[in-house]
Amino acid sequence: MTLSVQSLAALAVEIQNGLQGRDRFTRLITSIHHALRCDATALLRYENRQFRPLATAGLAPDVMGRRFSLEAHPRLEAIARAGDVVRFPADSDLPDPYDGLIPDQQELHVHACVGMPLFSGQSLIGALTLDGMNAAQFDPYSDEELRILASLTGGALSNALLLDRLEEPASSFVPPPHRPEDNEEAEIIGESAPIRHLKKEIGVIAPSDLSVLILGETGTGKELIAQALHRQSTRAATPLIYLNCAALPETVAESELFGHVKGAFTGAIHDRKGKFELADKGTLFLDEIGELPLSLQAKLLRVLQYGDLQRVGEDRALTVDVRIIAATNLDIRRAVTEGKFRADLYHRLSVFPLFVPPLRERGEDIVLLAGFFCEKCRSKFGLQSVALSPAAGAQLSAASWPGNVRELEHAIYRATLMAQAERRSRDVVLLPQHFSLDGGRLVVPTAPATFTASELPERSLHEATRQFQRDYIQQIYQTSGKVWAETARRLEVDPGNLHRLARKLGLK
Repeated sequence: MTLSVQSLAALAVEIQNGLQGRDRFTRLITSIHHALRCDATALLRYENRQFRPLATAGLAPDVMGRRFSLEAHPRLEAIARAGDVVRFPADSDLPDPYDGLIPDQQELHVHACVGMPLFSGQSLIGALTLDGMNAAQFDPYSDEELRILASLTGGALSNALLLDRLEEPASSFVPPPHRPEDNEEAEIIGESAPIRHLKKEIGVIAPSDLSVLILGETGTGKELIAQALHRQSTRAATPLIYLNCAALPETVAESELFGHVKGAFTGAIHDRKGKFELADKGTLFLDEIGELPLSLQAKLLRVLQYGDLQRVGEDRALTVDVRIIAATNLDIRRAVTEGKFRADLYHRLSVFPLFVPPLRERGEDIVLLAGFFCEKCRSKFGLQSVALSPAAGAQLSAASWPGNVRELEHAIYRATLMAQAERRSRDVVLLPQHFSLDGGRLVVPTAPATFTASELPERSLHEATRQFQRDYIQQIYQTSGKVWAETARRLEVDPGNLHRLARKLGLK
């Protein structure tokens, strides 16, 4: 069977139908999938040396959340570099990015694979991939027929991406400059209604210089929102400076914010710029702003109002131009009512509040995020594939996720390690038994002690206690996403005391 003129004409009409980008991509892929009788078809967008799925057919739902970097996927790199149709032989030793990701075929490897790079002018904008379980599945189609198909698809993709840009808010139409340090970790993964609404709000407020207060539970990804605001702002080419207010002992907090001069206090052996000076002409992200001491809130307010500050120990005022983005997981209005946070600072910061929805309210995003983290695990642990079984996907979707996205990420990492140890294979399939769930809530299994005091080497009680504290804090810190505020919450200790203890133990 070949692609007749009539078939190509019908595909051309089908490809160009529709106005909405998301629907257009789905119809486009569905038409090609059926016309060429593929087992798996994917339309991929190329950005920053990685491919991002725009629509798929015949592949697991979590594939839409995965990001395929060229460095980790040699087949996709070959397609990106080819400039023409690529047919991979059935016995190719290059791993297929979709191995284990075709439903009901997790144990089988893809045998037929065709890739077509998609261009807008001379620029690579995406790829179309066709996969089948039969090694000779695409032999009837000539390279010329596939080139015509790629040309039609590339034109449709280019038009759809242009329409997407035209539909963006006018204030955010101008794209930010590309920065090499941008990577997949800065992307907000999700297509649920709450996340689409949040992305729209980011597009509206980002180009302005208004202060933004990001609200949401711990683990929802507030730092990613701050990065997106900065990346889409007119300050994107300038620094984004980060400061965790919960990690600031009150004795050094003023110096961290505003800097100090030599001799201002004991230990001030040279002049030092504060975060505000470092962020001049850029953006300052104040994470955990609700933990900032009241004594500093008044000084912070003055900088926000007038743009001038004084280094500790210096009388001369400095003027800075800084955009403030703040975040907190506290009920900040309640903190104002209770006198724990200044009302005037709250109103100054919350010119445009953004609420990051908890994971339990994001529905289908759970599977997309699971796919995203599965791909990260595959790369991190050097595996051939990490697939999420349908039963495990349903189990994850039903969980309540009190720790939100961070908890889901850790659950995927643990499950991958358990599945790998069980199979002793580079092809891993995550099953329900690899996760521990109780009543819809994910339970983090704690390992029982594997030693007794008599088995420990003899040392002073002080040294034994110190070593235990160090190991235990390090363990909780790792499982808290390397976030000290979350570590303090789980250990039920004051954040300032924890930071002092961590420094004393050599952890910081």
